[in-house]
Amino acid sequence: MNLQHRIFLLTKLRNYILENGASWQEAKVQSGLENGWFIPEFTGRACSQIAQTMLDPERLQAWAQSYNIPDENHVPKTVGIVMAGNIPLVGFHDWLCVFMSGHKSVCKLSSKDGVLLKHLVEQLAAWDPEVNRYCEFAERLKGCDAYIATGSNNSSLYFEHYFSKYPNIIRRNRTSVAILTGNESKEELDLLADDIFLYFGLGCRNVSKIFVPEGYDFIPLLGACKRYGWLADFHKFKNNYDYNLALHILNGVVYMSTENVLVVENPSPFSRISQLHYEFYGDKKALEISLAGNTDLQCVVGKGHVPFGQSQDPTLTDYADGVDTMEFLCRL
Repeated sequence: MNLQHRIFLLTKLRNYILENGASWQEAKVQSGLENGWFIPEFTGRACSQIAQTMLDPERLQAWAQSYNIPDENHVPKTVGIVMAGNIPLVGFHDWLCVFMSGHKSVCKLSSKDGVLLKHLVEQLAAWDPEVNRYCEFAERLKGCDAYIATGSNNSSLYFEHYFSKYPNIIRRNRTSVAILTGNESKEELDLLADDIFLYFGLGCRNVSKIFVPEGYDFIPLLGACKRYGWLADFHKFKNNYDYNLALHILNGVVYMSTENVLVVENPSPFSRISQLHYEFYGDKKALEISLAGNTDLQCVVGKGHVPFGQSQDPTLTDYADGVDTMEFLCRL
């Protein structure tokens, strides 16, 4: 299967997702039944973003050309992919990189996201059975030429142990932060709310902490957060909110709140579900230099950085952890 045919199939897949037919709707419903965090609003949003941004044929062509991907891969390798399951189709980009490069993928899906990608690959195979030679799913990964594994800090230690003899990309826990100046417009704060609350804040690109200047007025930000007040209607989210609130009350922690978020001063960039950390800064330039060297961060949102509202809209070249997956595959 040559490169142009792969792009042709991916373009068909784009249309399939955007047309949102009955079989695709059923797959999304099933994914929600298996993972209560995959509510229709967020699953639909994730799939639409992938279709529009990552499966556009012109962008795929330009992406392939930028790496000089040959029309035929005469020495394809087998790449094992261990996928996360924190947000819908979070492992799609890794699979796409392998498919576009002409290698074969063997995917170990997360139990939290075991429906969507498998359904899409089955659809590709229905259009062209040769796809089955390039894409496989397995519970255990053995005999691969290279590995891409995403997981927690603990699981990454196991990945390093098992995969260290092979070319690999191993990803750990990451999160994202925002730098505010206090001069943000209402529209920008509304967009920041998207960065914070999409997918219940479970993604590594979700903003879990904000840096604000001394004397910052939190009232406009809290108002923007209320756009996502409806998250409190979901019991899994509300249970986390109630638990965290109880802890703060028992421990005498100072907090600000709306019905869907607890805003707490905390030095950690990682926050619990339903919670947003903040920290005051004095020198913005010094802060930016400090954040640039922080390996816990996936992206920084704010003026001069990732624009407000776009942290959950990665492009084909926004590689996780800043490691160029396609370059890695092209060197195999």
